[in-house]
Amino acid sequence: MGGPDRPHRIVILYNTDYDAELTAGTELSVSAVQASAQAIERALIDSGFATELWGLHGLEVCDLIARLRSDPPDLVFNLCESMAGDPRNEPTMTGILELYKIPYTGNGTLALGSCLHKSRTKDILHGRGIPTPPHRFLATVKDLEDPAIDELDYPWFLKLAHEDASVGITADNVVHSPAALRARAAIMMEEFGQSVLAERFIAGREVNVTMIGNGPDLQVLPLHEIDFSHMPADRPRIVSYAAKWEETHVDYLGTVPVRLGAADSALIDRASQIARATWAALGLADYARVDLRIDGDGNPWVIDVNPNCDISPDAGAARAAAAMGLRYPELVERVALVAWRRWKTPA
Repeated sequence: MGGPDRPHRIVILYNTDYDAELTAGTELSVSAVQASAQAIERALIDSGFATELWGLHGLEVCDLIARLRSDPPDLVFNLCESMAGDPRNEPTMTGILELYKIPYTGNGTLALGSCLHKSRTKDILHGRGIPTPPHRFLATVKDLEDPAIDELDYPWFLKLAHEDASVGITADNVVHSPAALRARAAIMMEEFGQSVLAERFIAGREVNVTMIGNGPDLQVLPLHEIDFSHMPADRPRIVSYAAKWEETHVDYLGTVPVRLGAADSALIDRASQIARATWAALGLADYARVDLRIDGDGNPWVIDVNPNCDISPDAGAARAAAAMGLRYPELVERVALVAWRRWKTPA
């Protein structure tokens, strides 16, 4: 069993529901999800933990519950980001772990639910006075008939209301007219079976703020931004789905993450403050990333919140950790330990 300062046996739990049917026409694959879990397991082993890999597919929840109850680990490293092919089911797993009092890494049910429903994230940020672009929630095709759409201050940007990893984002998501907004939003609703969030497009720099820790020990890792300098002039400066997942695509080559330098000290301070305020507003825990756009006056705006952000070896969190001298196994160990201490600290 784990001691007061350190767990012994850690189960890495990940979803395997991105099978061939669900990923038809996309770059996602079971092997990619497994590769991330395997990399985290290797990192934990390097740090001296006993580990097991558990994959959850589809609706095998009852089998998983029985396994957890009969042989509970000290800690679950939670990488389960969907169930039955729907990311909106992500909080279900944390709810189960909480029900059976099994400690796990990352954000809890309420925080995950708030971030997975982007309109709720917006409401919370607005309520706390945290700068985020004005938005409209388009729940159904009927909402596209709203005459208020004709009065928006274009350009605006469209995203799926319950997705991450830039799913559904193409160059066409930057819309410059009411007709373009209605046409693109209708296509997205039809293709993905989801509502759409529209927000005012902030033309400018895009900054990523990764944070690890809890309470007074919350740490902001070195900030990075997206270098759009190699993006062709006729492409919008956004991080599309292709920019993340298609290595030969022009968007991939034109969206290179780079570290913010000392010359940006004022921006770093302001962005860090806003990211910390976002963390507090949404009740985040252990690790997360806040994405910002910087307008022409240098003002940061929160455009996305990523609870349990990707911590694969080639992902942004690992890049930010490396910039402060943390090797990948040290990053993964730190996530495990901050989660363990949170669970073992009396509320």
